[in-house]
Amino acid sequence: MVARIRRSSIRHWRRWTVLLPTSCNIRVPASSANLGPGFDSLGLALDLWMQVDVTRLNGPGDVRVVACDDLLGGGNLVVEAMQVTADRLGMSLPSCEIAVLSDIPVARGLGSSASAIVAGIHAAGFVLDVPLSPALVVDIGGEMEGHADNISASELGGATVSIRAERGWVAEVVAPALPWEVVALVPDAPAFTHEARGILPPAVSIPDAAANIGRAAMLALALRDGRGDLLREAMKDRLHQPYRAAIFPHLEPVIDAALAAGALGASLSGAGPTILAFADTAVAAAVAIAMEAAAASHRFAGRASRLAIAGGAIVDVRAPVR
Repeated sequence: MVARIRRSSIRHWRRWTVLLPTSCNIRVPASSANLGPGFDSLGLALDLWMQVDVTRLNGPGDVRVVACDDLLGGGNLVVEAMQVTADRLGMSLPSCEIAVLSDIPVARGLGSSASAIVAGIHAAGFVLDVPLSPALVVDIGGEMEGHADNISASELGGATVSIRAERGWVAEVVAPALPWEVVALVPDAPAFTHEARGILPPAVSIPDAAANIGRAAMLALALRDGRGDLLREAMKDRLHQPYRAAIFPHLEPVIDAALAAGALGASLSGAGPTILAFADTAVAAAVAIAMEAAAASHRFAGRASRLAIAGGAIVDVRAPVR
């Protein structure tokens, strides 16, 4: 685009141009949400990644998906998030191409939709040449999802807490890193969030709400201070896991097996069916074996993986060719 025209002499004009980058690579981590009592508020970034390559083309036009894993459950959330972001900014998307590659299993409770949304928001910022603050990314993503637990973890990294404030969705990093490994029992078959949400009651009792408020606060403290001794009690839940156990009969046996093998705490990951446990490195392998065995004994096919805590989204803008 023409940045400015400067007069270099009485008879001659020189045109100065700025070459905008034509492509960028966006990497967004997977995430786990809730972590037991932190329903729709606590999140954790995990070391599985979605990659989106964006190429800006000349002129107005469509967003073309030139490559995409089967990761978005029938609808391209990356493109949808790009459009939502452009609308939020009062702008129109230029012609561009995107290619999506992901290691994040779909519909397993590992935040694949949130990762796609965060990637799409950043893709829109790139093609529109508008810098986006992490706070704006969290707010746009939170509005799209209806909660910002996964969104904030994938954008900011580490363990996060989010709320819906008067000014929009707000998130903070509780702990950028943790001293434990995550062992995640990931099922072979998907389970969709709307089914796991549909089984929840429309209201909860004050004692159950109070129990979760205290445990969520204790869990945030345990994550911030690396207090593994607090996790076993702090990760218990009374708002959603007891109900979801009806559709995930492996839930309680796998959690019990993980704790018996030395895990510090365990919970359903998001809406499930993945189950997550925190463990010291010395016992992580034993915890993984115990979780797989317990799942198999309940005819639940899945594989336990040891995962690291991830940092936040990475946007790598490539310099233009002059």
